[in-house]
Amino acid sequence: MRLSIEVSLDYTVTDPADILLQIEAAAMPDQRLEHQALTIWSDHGVTAVPGDDGIGQRCWVRVDHALRARYEAVVAVERLMVPLDALPATPARALGGDLIPYLLPSRYCESDKLEGFVRQRFAGLSGGAMAAALAEWVATRMTYRSGSSQGVTTALDTFASRTGVCRDYAHLLVALARAAEIPARCVSAYAPGVDPPDFHAVAELWLGDAWHLVDATGMARADEIVRVCVGRDATDIAFMTVFGEAWLCDQQVKVRRLD
Repeated sequence: MRLSIEVSLDYTVTDPADILLQIEAAAMPDQRLEHQALTIWSDHGVTAVPGDDGIGQRCWVRVDHALRARYEAVVAVERLMVPLDALPATPARALGGDLIPYLLPSRYCESDKLEGFVRQRFAGLSGGAMAAALAEWVATRMTYRSGSSQGVTTALDTFASRTGVCRDYAHLLVALARAAEIPARCVSAYAPGVDPPDFHAVAELWLGDAWHLVDATGMARADEIVRVCVGRDATDIAFMTVFGEAWLCDQQVKVRRLD
């Protein structure tokens, strides 16, 4: 699967501000960058730093009046579809130190408060069977509704309201998986078919000694998702973090299948 990605960002700032961008597709074994170009208009230099887990990169930008950025890429996704329910579990005691943060509660994924629900509702399941059941539960119990959540909405809020956008679906699935002792992380991504077109958020679950992408919204298959970055929750994977105040003028994200 080859995908074309085009992004444009136009924001104004009230005062000079530092901005952290994460919009470049990550170069990884299962997603090959055939072409990419990032242009940022700024009177100051741009500094690139590695993303979490060494996946992707962030860019520090200093702006005085406005942020204008353009990104384009062609990415070949070379990833096999693996049925979740066929994958084995990894006991918590066998997890490496790099996986432990993805087993613990985080700011937007309060997995400790969902453990009772998981134990009762999904009793007897583990590993891939548990993961598949959790993903199906989120997909069938949630209603996708633009504007139904805010930047402070957590997985527990979403569990109660049963409505949200892609970020909320990802947070809830990640929190439920961690409550089931399955390491899980949030992924900022690009995918075709996202409606409305925008940056996308999905979950990634650790099963069978590997990470597996899951889009609980059902808008994208695992073999057509392009990772940008990964992290514990939205805190780590935001496409733009402003250390100050910024106002949206225009933002566009276009992802097209090329073959």
